[in-house]
Amino acid sequence: MSGTPILPAGSGPAEAQDILEPTAVHRPGHNPSSDTGPAPGPLAEARQAPAPAPPPEPLVFSIGAIAGLSPRRERGDRGEVPGADVDLIDGLDRPTWNVVAGWLQHSTSVSTRQTRLQVLAAFLRWLRTLTPPVALLEVTEDHLIAYRDAAATGALTVGVRKPGKALGPATVAKQRHNLSSFYGYARRRKVIAYNPAADVDAPPVSTEGSTRPFTPVQHRHMRAGVAKLAATGQLAQAAAIALLDDVGGRVGLLAGLTVGDIRTVTESDGSRHTVLRFRNKGGKYAQLPIPDADTIAMLQQLRQGKPADDLLFTREDGWPIDRWWVTAALKAAAAAGQMPTEEGEKAHPHRIRATVITELLDGGAPPEEVQQAVQHKSISTTFRYKGRNKRLSGHVLYRGTRDTEATGDG
Repeated sequence: MSGTPILPAGSGPAEAQDILEPTAVHRPGHNPSSDTGPAPGPLAEARQAPAPAPPPEPLVFSIGAIAGLSPRRERGDRGEVPGADVDLIDGLDRPTWNVVAGWLQHSTSVSTRQTRLQVLAAFLRWLRTLTPPVALLEVTEDHLIAYRDAAATGALTVGVRKPGKALGPATVAKQRHNLSSFYGYARRRKVIAYNPAADVDAPPVSTEGSTRPFTPVQHRHMRAGVAKLAATGQLAQAAAIALLDDVGGRVGLLAGLTVGDIRTVTESDGSRHTVLRFRNKGGKYAQLPIPDADTIAMLQQLRQGKPADDLLFTREDGWPIDRWWVTAALKAAAAAGQMPTEEGEKAHPHRIRATVITELLDGGAPPEEVQQAVQHKSISTTFRYKGRNKRLSGHVLYRGTRDTEATGDG
């Protein structure tokens, strides 16, 4: 699926040709050859550039055909995103659909595409509750401010899992970031004149993150469970959880890994390292060492006899894994390792990432190196994980009180 821009079929005056199609994607059921456009006047004909070449054959007729966005209609049908979200976008008018499809396709990360679709579909549902409803490409800065405030105060009744419940600052900030990305893309492709989200401030995010890491005891339960999964033939599930726990990666990096992304490299000093090569959140390739020998052994066993371009992790039916598969694998590891039931049922993959970052920082690793390892864009995000397992009983403020009580000084 190419992202090469194309001119609208049958464009008229040369000035109109400055408006580019977002990408080589077409509205479902659209016949490009039927767009003849308005007849140009005499002056326009005199300045008209040579007619553009016919557009390529349609590459995408539904956003559900974009990698990572196959619609989920029923449980177990291998869909990756809610079918209702795909239908909502596919129901847009052709110009708007082209922009959305181009923006979704522009991202090289499957997890980013899925997040973009989720955020945009929720925003579109909210726009349709307004009186009168507002079109996606007619949104103003005031609309985005109203949406931000509604999300932060619990006034949203559509597009959220729990209507009436306020969304956290980090979630609202994520919404603002993705909507700004969409409108920035539309402006860059000259579909709209300006980005209405450019000057909309995101809410302040707490310096302390909300995702609790596993305690040291819970972490040991999880690792013991990983070993039991591997011993009972659930090798893919065990290796996936072990790999996340080794590198502190985002759950999305697992889905697209190939057999060839696990490799051995030799450095100039002769040292050999097993490394993970993956595409990060920004779409660039990164490389991290895998420190645990047991994890490496599981991965090597999983790779055995497979071509380099085969997916490393797949479901039993051979289809790619997703975050729900990883979550189920983590809960299975928690249960196998006899983690307390209540904690095991709450387990989700981001807690692994929070645990790795917290343990590295509390162990004295330089924050800048941790930031680079876990692919945080900002060092402030890394610092949000510092000291999450520390107890208040060890707080520095208690030292003065104890010293005073010991000496009897007032």
